[in-house]
Amino acid sequence: MPTSSPPPHFPRWTHWAVHTPALDESIAFYREYCGLRISHERIAGDDKHRVVWMSEPGREADWVLVLIPNGPERARLDKDYSHVGFAVASKADVDRLATRARAEGLLLWEPVQESYPVGYYCGVQAPDGTCVEFSYGQPLGPGAQPMGEETT
Repeated sequence: MPTSSPPPHFPRWTHWAVHTPALDESIAFYREYCGLRISHERIAGDDKHRVVWMSEPGREADWVLVLIPNGPERARLDKDYSHVGFAVASKADVDRLATRARAEGLLLWEPVQESYPVGYYCGVQAPDGTCVEFSYGQPLGPGAQPMGEETT
């Protein structure tokens, strides 16, 4: 049986672009909840709309969130698990973000502990309708454990 070798270069995730009906509110949300900062801003397109790139400080060349104005408002779907994920440093951070989101009417999923590799997480709705998951204990980001090792 022939074996295939991997391509010389795998694609790398560099950005996530999302339309938002509330650009300034989305910038504030991702700044305040996720710690992202504006890394690029420009006027684009025939309609001269403002496009904003946001990233973690120091990771501007790795991954960015692209916010594009004039997007449709999405419905809040409590059982839709589509999301963008952000790792935090502790379960207490998940709880802190959930408490804030609950007070602001943005909490989609209460904090819950799932088996490895899911970890401890909650879901918060951004102004553009996107669900943002904040997690601790996944094999990604702060608190990461190598695959196969569980945290409690």
